[in-house]
Amino acid sequence: MSRVEPVTRWGKRLGDRSRARAERVLRVLHDDLWTWRADPLPPSVWLRWFPHGIVCLAAFGVLLGSTAQLNDHSKLQPEFAFLIALGSASAMVLALWRPVPAWWLSTAAAVVGAFAVLMNAEDYKFTWPWTAAGLIAHMFVMLLLALRVRTRVAVEACALSALITYILEGLIGAQNYQPTGWLAVALFAVVVVLGIALRGRREARSQLAEQTSLTAEERARRTLLEERGRIARELHDVVAHHMSVISIQAQVAPLLVKDPPDELKENLAGIRQNALEALTELRRVLGVLRAEHPDAPAASEGADAAVPHAPQPTLDRLDALVENTRAAGLTVTTDTSGTRRPLPPGVELSAYRIVQEALSNVLRHAPGASAQVHLIHLPIGLRVVVSNTRPQRAPAPSQGAGHGLLGMRERVAMLDGTLTAHPMPDGGYQVAAFLPVDDPELPVDAFPDPSTEDDTP
Repeated sequence: MSRVEPVTRWGKRLGDRSRARAERVLRVLHDDLWTWRADPLPPSVWLRWFPHGIVCLAAFGVLLGSTAQLNDHSKLQPEFAFLIALGSASAMVLALWRPVPAWWLSTAAAVVGAFAVLMNAEDYKFTWPWTAAGLIAHMFVMLLLALRVRTRVAVEACALSALITYILEGLIGAQNYQPTGWLAVALFAVVVVLGIALRGRREARSQLAEQTSLTAEERARRTLLEERGRIARELHDVVAHHMSVISIQAQVAPLLVKDPPDELKENLAGIRQNALEALTELRRVLGVLRAEHPDAPAASEGADAAVPHAPQPTLDRLDALVENTRAAGLTVTTDTSGTRRPLPPGVELSAYRIVQEALSNVLRHAPGASAQVHLIHLPIGLRVVVSNTRPQRAPAPSQGAGHGLLGMRERVAMLDGTLTAHPMPDGGYQVAAFLPVDDPELPVDAFPDPSTEDDTP
């Protein structure tokens, strides 16, 4: 192979790369510059005040124009002409915040100016009863009024302006003047209709946005309810079916054995009782999932009707839980220290669930171990410690997703408490939770760790 061929291939690759780079540059330029898309202005404070600046600038022009017109064409004194023009210009600025008082001020300035021009009239022709600058000022005020107030108020102001114009031009009248009354009334009606239309459009868009927001919230709520219903159906189809089968099998099993021992009957009865309790708890959970307002208490149909989500287990049922666990083959001892007192329902329920989940974990993950439940009643809360010894044999493979500890942490975090779960030096495991009652900010480390105390009940 000659030396020319590599150079040729290199040159070809270089040309391809240059061509591709040029195409990318042209494509970027086309996307950036050959477009009709609308690019909105960034949010800025001065943009919000831009319409106010336009009105103030127009008011300044009205001040200069009205002063010159009243002074030069209507032959008014400069000071008097400036005061009348200042009233019209001030009404325009005032209409940005107080449109109704601004309308009165503009009307008063126009009436005073009309009488001043009428009393100073000579043999020259003048515009009356509205000067050009005064007409522009009053149109601005009427437009801002129609944009800010109710339709009825804007129509009333327009009607009164037309009535005042009629009184000045039709009843009082003047000589040798250019009439502006009909033009003024027509322009006032136009700007009022325009302002009412713009205000109605703004209100319609606001109502549409509000309705869209409500529709989105309702759609999200319906989606949540549908998802909860789907979860409830899946729980019912899977868990309830298996628990029912377990209950029936535990009830029928003693009948299949000739002269079954009492221990077998007791164990099977315990299995059936646990399955029935699990079904009861499952029905409560399904009721919460299917309820449209799960936090609202259900209306009772009679004196004996009970709330479907109650009663929730408390520490009063801890002994029954321990007995069921012992019936399953786990050696459990309990110990209580401190002064027992009534605790909030959330603390009682969370403590019960933590003990229940911890003992279930011992049954699943520490075969042959023994467990101890230690409750410490403190002045500011309750400390729950569940520990187990070293397992005697390897546990069976677990199909769980490890949600037990996560659920305990969520319960404790909901009460602003703390939870620790860690292996023990002797090969066991300990779960310790502190559930505050009065002062959740007090550190848990200020209290002794029950794991260092004597475990003998």
